[in-house]
Amino acid sequence: MGMNAVYRGPEDCPSVIPVFPLPGALLLPRGQIPLNIFEPRYLAMVDDALKGDRIVGMVQPDADGGGTRHFPQLYHVGCAGRITQFAETGDGRYLITLVGIARFRIEEELSVPTLYRQCRVDFTPYANDFVARAGENEVDRAGVVKALRDFVEAADVRVDWKGIEEAPNEALVNALCMMSPFGVREKQALLEAQDLKTRAEVLIALTEIELARGTNGSETPLQ
Repeated sequence: MGMNAVYRGPEDCPSVIPVFPLPGALLLPRGQIPLNIFEPRYLAMVDDALKGDRIVGMVQPDADGGGTRHFPQLYHVGCAGRITQFAETGDGRYLITLVGIARFRIEEELSVPTLYRQCRVDFTPYANDFVARAGENEVDRAGVVKALRDFVEAADVRVDWKGIEEAPNEALVNALCMMSPFGVREKQALLEAQDLKTRAEVLIALTEIELARGTNGSETPLQ
């Protein structure tokens, strides 16, 4: 899914954005994430975003970083997305889809009157995120596909292999990362990987570790 708005670089993005802390939710550039919005503060966030540039920053809470249950510390790196689909459910919820734009680093959290949190962010460390399919030729596609096959065999799930074969490297790696059942720390490692090649390597390594745990009988693979 594309976007009508064009983001060519950090200068096209706002320096202050609303953030949606959600553990285990990973958004990557040009990836899509559906969200079910029901808390009043995030309903207000969506309302305000739709009045403006429709940008929301996805970021994971850092459970080890302190804070409170309702106001947890945040990881310093997240990914901004633009609302490209919106629907009301009739029972007070919103169903939205975000398409990833680029990652950002949180410079500071602002003191604001809104129910939701807002941060001053910097997109410049991730300028390459604005370049579609950057670094695809360096990805170990065979390794990624092997890791996926091993997971599919261990977990006994079905996948669209034709779609896998046709997907460009960026779309393949990012989609698998976003759909992966890893924990918060692992998802954050995938998010913070320097480039697409490194993200693919981290994905392969994490999959191999989880499969090894399952093989040793310590726990079910990738659960």
